[in-house]
Amino acid sequence: MPAREEPGDGGRRPWVVGVSGASGTPFAAAVLRGLIDAGEAVDLVVSRASRLTLLDETGIAFRDAHWQDDLREWLARGADGKPRTFPAADLAGVRYWSAGDLAAGPSSGSYPVKGMLIVPASTAAVAGVALGLSKDLLQRVASVTLKERRPLVVAVRETPLNGQTLRHLVTLDEAGAVVLPASPAFYAGATHIQDLVDFVAGRALDAVGVPHTLYRRWAGELGSAARADRPGPPA
Repeated sequence: MPAREEPGDGGRRPWVVGVSGASGTPFAAAVLRGLIDAGEAVDLVVSRASRLTLLDETGIAFRDAHWQDDLREWLARGADGKPRTFPAADLAGVRYWSAGDLAAGPSSGSYPVKGMLIVPASTAAVAGVALGLSKDLLQRVASVTLKERRPLVVAVRETPLNGQTLRHLVTLDEAGAVVLPASPAFYAGATHIQDLVDFVAGRALDAVGVPHTLYRRWAGELGSAARADRPGPPA
């Protein structure tokens, strides 16, 4: 089971990454890799529904008792599903909390964190956070993040969106969250599915001020995407 440690030990202030049950587990993997590569500490919450999505999209069964092994396998997998696309991640700065553990560190506003990213965010997670339901740890941490006025990014992944979900997203925006649809752009010269995933992940990291090199930024030059070097998928 996830190990318990004293909150804030050693001055640690992580970003909480919540993974809900929406399709789009490669988005979560890209955000996690970006945070780890930037030297940021991470607290990870994987919802029960997201485990089913992860199993369906990658074949990985995420287990509490073996979360480090399962997370390494997940982060090494490319957006196209190929294993060992990325090098093994250093998980020394990652802490995992079970979604059913409502006594976990991040469930309290006194636990020091920088903020939270929900990637991907299902409409159920959006509704739960907007209504303050706190039915699991992911929703509880999001509610705490809002009440403590910390950055919250909600990368909603659903289409089309109905009126009810749109109203929930407006509620989150008014509460101070950044609503960031998992909507990739093409001006960065994408040539592979990983490029599109990394663009969304990069925009999520932009929203919380974490530096990265996940996508080529717009430089104000029309046609630059067509003329850009197109290296193809990661080796």
